[in-house]
Amino acid sequence: MSIKPFLLFGAILLAVQPSMAGPDSTNIIKSGFSEAEKQYTQMLATATDLSLYPRSADPNGKTTFTTIGDWTGGFWPGCLWYVYEYTKDEKWKAAATKWTESLEKNQYNTSHHDIGFMMNCSYGNAYRITGNEAYKKILVQSAKSLVTRFNPKVGAIKSWNTFKSWGGKAVYQYPVIIDNMMNLELLFLASKFSGDQSFRDIAIKHAETTLKNHYRPDYSSYHVVNYDENTGEVLSRETAQGFSDNSAWARGQAWGLYGFTQVFRETRQKKFLDAAVKMAEFYIHNKNLPADKVPYWDFNVDQKGYNPNWRYEPSKFREVPRDASAAAITASALLELSTYVRGKQKAVFYSTAKTILGSLTSDRYTAQPGSNGYFILKHSVGSIPHGGEIDVPLVYADYYYLEALLRLSGANHF
Repeated sequence: MSIKPFLLFGAILLAVQPSMAGPDSTNIIKSGFSEAEKQYTQMLATATDLSLYPRSADPNGKTTFTTIGDWTGGFWPGCLWYVYEYTKDEKWKAAATKWTESLEKNQYNTSHHDIGFMMNCSYGNAYRITGNEAYKKILVQSAKSLVTRFNPKVGAIKSWNTFKSWGGKAVYQYPVIIDNMMNLELLFLASKFSGDQSFRDIAIKHAETTLKNHYRPDYSSYHVVNYDENTGEVLSRETAQGFSDNSAWARGQAWGLYGFTQVFRETRQKKFLDAAVKMAEFYIHNKNLPADKVPYWDFNVDQKGYNPNWRYEPSKFREVPRDASAAAITASALLELSTYVRGKQKAVFYSTAKTILGSLTSDRYTAQPGSNGYFILKHSVGSIPHGGEIDVPLVYADYYYLEALLRLSGANHF
């Protein structure tokens, strides 16, 4: 295996030689992007209102949309940038540019932590691919908006404005969710663009606080940690979208793995690499991970010692739902993480990612053209406790799937 890394504003280039990737990798990559082109051509014919962003599909397979304030808005233009990056077809660039620029006013959004998802997945890719200097200013302003939510006493960026426990006994004013690790890349990027060290310092402090308070000894993650905003004390550790407070919500595991891999890339601090490796091993060696490496929506569903505080009705499910979005995020993270380790770990991380992508590219998870709301992947889960987006396509599943395919191909994908 020959991997040639180099930095491009903190990113790496994976140059995986064909002899290592093998013909099956080439087929996986070609198949994935072929399906993306078929589906997204139809999506673009349907999605003509630039104020409505494709997010999922209804039970009839019709595309559902969301507005500019939703956390998922940046993934759709991000998907288009990835298709352009692979195909070099100008029609995808034109579409990606149009949809990216429709998000411009979000650079001033301070209402939640997801500005990183919204702007880095869109404008971050746009700048990386086009070099348009105007996009740098928008990314820096987006980072400025994000850090308004940082509290130095807590040492973390506030995620939601409030959090109400499922038991209904408490409402917390400073919740931090594991998903927030994904927004730190925007801060590292803004620090490089602006020369302002404070963005980087906040990102590192948030990662340190998360590592200290979100993780159990086995490197499974709590979803929500609630803090006292005046003292920084941890008030509770709970879940919003997982099975139970003490369970391992699959997408949360993926967010953490991906996020800490990014933080190691930017800092080269061993503690972050060690943490990412342990998170990867938790996923890979989990006894409840199916053979195709696409996880159930939570690793601890229906297990002894894990008791949901929400109204769980197992009879509603013929089988425990899988989450293709968690698998796609994990595959992308593992491909990067494999470049930072050696020997058996390198081989296992790479091969697991490849297995995941092979599974996602199969008929079980890849939709037939014209179906599935014009998204590529089937069988993702938004939030079962909230009764929303269960066994459906999700735009962010497609986004990280395409990113992982680019990483597998060796293309510059950040």
